[in-house]
Amino acid sequence: MKEPESLQMVGRTQVLFNRSKFSYFAGCDYFRMASRPEVIQAAAMGLKKYGLNVAASRITTGNHALYRELETALAKFFGAPAALLASNGYVSNSVVAQALRRDFSRVLIDAAAHVSLRDASRIFDCPILEFKNCDPADLGRVLAGSGRNLKPILLTDGVFTHDVKVAPLAEYLKILGPRGMILLDDAHGAGILGRTGRGTPEYAGVSRERIIQTVTLSKGFGVFGGAILCSRELRGKMIERSTIFAGSTPLPLPLACAALRAIQVLQEDRSLRARLNRNAQYVKTALRAAGIPVPFTPVPVIAFIPGYSAKGAATRRHLIAHRVFPSFVKYPGGPVGGYFRFVISSEHTQRQLDDLVAGLSTRAA
Repeated sequence: MKEPESLQMVGRTQVLFNRSKFSYFAGCDYFRMASRPEVIQAAAMGLKKYGLNVAASRITTGNHALYRELETALAKFFGAPAALLASNGYVSNSVVAQALRRDFSRVLIDAAAHVSLRDASRIFDCPILEFKNCDPADLGRVLAGSGRNLKPILLTDGVFTHDVKVAPLAEYLKILGPRGMILLDDAHGAGILGRTGRGTPEYAGVSRERIIQTVTLSKGFGVFGGAILCSRELRGKMIERSTIFAGSTPLPLPLACAALRAIQVLQEDRSLRARLNRNAQYVKTALRAAGIPVPFTPVPVIAFIPGYSAKGAATRRHLIAHRVFPSFVKYPGGPVGGYFRFVISSEHTQRQLDDLVAGLSTRAA
């Protein structure tokens, strides 16, 4: 895989590219929390007060009180009984799998699941069965052919950004039955979906009783680190059984301070999600009017698979002409050959939204 070009953020919604400024619809900092003044101030305060890090595992001498404070705030925000921090979002699924190894008889995994879920699936140490992306009927078919008296765990993303689908959690829970569980990688749903931003479970209107929700703090919260929202029992098992948790240095203390402030901002400023949804629906409506059939899902992402290089090259030229950075993504498990992905934020201006629409609409003309 070729290393991409270096980019430098300029302000909150632009990037320096080829020595010029372009509107930036990439990355996944949906609320631009990473550049929000009060979040930056919280990190600066944490740096001055606590230093950079604890330089030790939490099970030895690194269990700073800030971590429990952040876990309590996350559990409250998501309405979960408990939370446990992971050193980053990617490993959070594997931390869960280490705690629950050999507790299930089958792993059922979405064909388009994030690579972090695929890594975690092998840790469960039981047969792994794949079903079609976001397809409850195929899940039922796979499960029915797997025998009786199963205890399955289903691994899925909450939001799939390559085609902006949302996992049908309610249907999955019905098919799995009372013994089944879901390990939900909700990186792109946490803070974004649902009436209060609790993610895909809230959007789907389901109980979290049989859902283990893993999140990253780098997207909806704009900071860094991972977290698992779960039962108190599972939290204890992860601390006891996960070598990843036991052997990792936790996130730097200034980032814990920043994450606490970001959670507070999302709780207090309800206009952020409203503005994000408004911006996303504006772009989708305008693109559909221009003949580009983007789906009306609640995901603030526009995905476009060019299909062949000539079309991709033309799209790139049109976007650059409208001063929009051509965010082309090649990601493990994504569409073969890559795709364009444009992430709408709450902070993009009307002019920037119009420039994005114009750049993509020119392609369809």
